[in-house]
Amino acid sequence: MTQPTWASKLPDEADEWLPVLDIPEPQAQRRLTVLVRWILLIPQFIVLVILGIVAFFATVTGWFAALFMARLPDPIARYLSGFLAYETRVHASALLLVDVYPPFVFRPVSAYPVRIEVRPGRLNRLAVLFRIILLIPAAIVQSLFASGWYAVCVVSWLVVLILGRMPRPLFEATAAMLRYTMRYNAYVAMLTSAYPKRLFGDRDFPGTPDSAAPVSATRPLRLSTAGTVLVTLFLVIGLIVNIFGGTTAPPDKTHDSAVCGAAPGCRTDAPF
Repeated sequence: MTQPTWASKLPDEADEWLPVLDIPEPQAQRRLTVLVRWILLIPQFIVLVILGIVAFFATVTGWFAALFMARLPDPIARYLSGFLAYETRVHASALLLVDVYPPFVFRPVSAYPVRIEVRPGRLNRLAVLFRIILLIPAAIVQSLFASGWYAVCVVSWLVVLILGRMPRPLFEATAAMLRYTMRYNAYVAMLTSAYPKRLFGDRDFPGTPDSAAPVSATRPLRLSTAGTVLVTLFLVIGLIVNIFGGTTAPPDKTHDSAVCGAAPGCRTDAPF
């Protein structure tokens, strides 16, 4: 699996690099750790809150810098990339996608099964200036997706607890949510100029990387019919929850205010 890439000097084709997520195929999980997973992760959530405060200032500073430089300064890009990787590892564990406890390490961890690849590069100054406005459609989709998953998270938890593993369709839909959220967060943090996309997985196109041999279960992420149905169901449930419940999924306390300030619907990705 490829390690996160933080180099700022990249070829032209890397400017629109879409961040990728690597997670292995669903494996058997220990029922005891599934039973108390979110309790075990409390220390991780506390660390994420602290790191998120720093991410707030890093993002604000990076926004001003990107307006003049058309890129993030290297130290800011490295910090936000590391934060995104750390955050994604914790979320993958909370979503029951893996059974390995996330390490308290703020750097790439080759031994950990969840990895991301981001390539900060040149940014369009106009897109940086209007970043929050441009984010609105993606924020709505991400919020609906997370709301739908959160509404049925107890059912998902019971399924994994009883079976001792996550069924493949549920894994596909949950991984799709995590990947879209990771790409959304990367776009918020200006770690990429590529808009969040491929909510329903990757399709094969001749001559593209997607048609090559799989790197992991999520690169490429190919959804089965059942997985596609679950993704659609999460979105529909999220829409119903927002219309009739008048609320969204609980905000991600580690990064909401850090990245988006008071932007409505921004960073409501955490299911806890």
